[in-house]
Amino acid sequence: MTESIKLLQGINWNEQGLVPAIAQDWQTGEVLMLAWMNEEALALTIEEGRAIYWSRSRQALWRKGEESGHVQSLRELRIDCDADTVLMKVDQVGGIACHTGRRACFFQKLEENAWRITDEILKDPRDIYGSKP
Repeated sequence: MTESIKLLQGINWNEQGLVPAIAQDWQTGEVLMLAWMNEEALALTIEEGRAIYWSRSRQALWRKGEESGHVQSLRELRIDCDADTVLMKVDQVGGIACHTGRRACFFQKLEENAWRITDEILKDPRDIYGSKP
């Protein structure tokens, strides 16, 4: 049994064979996004040293930055105490993690019983992805 297979067996995958993966800026600690990984995505992330996720909508692997160029280079990989969540400390190349053109996906804050957008768009998604955001 190879080391990578042993590592993957230590993960508590959900019923769909997925685990949530949090991407966090390795220098600032800012939480950039949450996505999902299957076994292949996690194995490739470890092997390639960059974030690779499982797209639930496309039912396919998704190499972060393959279209946008905003790659997440892996600096550190952790799992939580129940081994059912992955935390990746990453270097966010290009500074944009969110498909909306913002630095991070968590740009809405609850204030006075309403969601308020707190972070500006750094780059128009049409300039990143063309006509599809």
